[in-house]
Amino acid sequence: MKKLVIATRRSRLALWQAQHIAGRLQAAHAGLSVELLPMSTRGDELIDRRLDQAGGKGLFVKELENAMSDGRADLAVHSMKDVPADLPPGFVLAAITAREDPRDALVCSKYKTLGGMPKGATVGTSSLRRQSQIVERHPGLEVRLLRGNVDTRLAKLDRGEYDAIVLAAAGLTRLGLEARITARLDAEEMLPAPGQGALGIECLAPSADILALLAPLADAASAACVRAERTVSRALGGSCTLPLAAFAQMTGNRVRLRALVASSDGKRVVRSELEADAADPEALGNQVAQDLRRQGADAILGR
Repeated sequence: MKKLVIATRRSRLALWQAQHIAGRLQAAHAGLSVELLPMSTRGDELIDRRLDQAGGKGLFVKELENAMSDGRADLAVHSMKDVPADLPPGFVLAAITAREDPRDALVCSKYKTLGGMPKGATVGTSSLRRQSQIVERHPGLEVRLLRGNVDTRLAKLDRGEYDAIVLAAAGLTRLGLEARITARLDAEEMLPAPGQGALGIECLAPSADILALLAPLADAASAACVRAERTVSRALGGSCTLPLAAFAQMTGNRVRLRALVASSDGKRVVRSELEADAADPEALGNQVAQDLRRQGADAILGR
């Protein structure tokens, strides 16, 4: 193939991610032309509601998949935390690249930590996962809805609409906004979303030529961790309506997977942690999901 077209959302972060992948592809394959097809998605347009109320993670990817289906694009680049656990028939995640910092980040000019914020202080996020973990540990804080792209969210903080906000550290780093990070929240304080910090490249299957072009960009360790995390999500329903976190780390040929399910008010939380050989990350993900179910995850999720 001499030319590829990448479908991407129009946000500054999405464009950075697509341009990053385009640059890596051109560096790996001399003579390859890569163009971007920027698009607006329903997830970008519906900024007054949480995603679980508006239709879920698929709102960020449907238009991009339509562009691939009708031949306008060859592939799409996604933040893996925005990709539904189950792809539509005919699509495949062709590559997962090396992961950026998977942690969440506190952004705040007044306070250094969540624990140092006074009762009644407001924290902005659109994530049920973040909300449940914040209120579990810091019940005196008020978590309020915050939607929009990274720049929009930072602008709302700077206008004083929130005392602090929580964003993915990876997105801030990629946009050159690392200096805005007040504190990186370790997994013990805020377990990340499945796939957070990793980029995924989606295409139609089978696309043997595209798979061959993407092979140099794939990172096996990151892919194994993300597959384990996404399996937990898939086994428990696979939707952003779930206050669910999952985070895997690889050491040698072993994967350690931690996950939790929580009620949105943070009053009911179940956690699981298991380790297994990296050869079958999906099996590990299913074991963790089963352990969460044994502890009452289904009841927390209203099933």
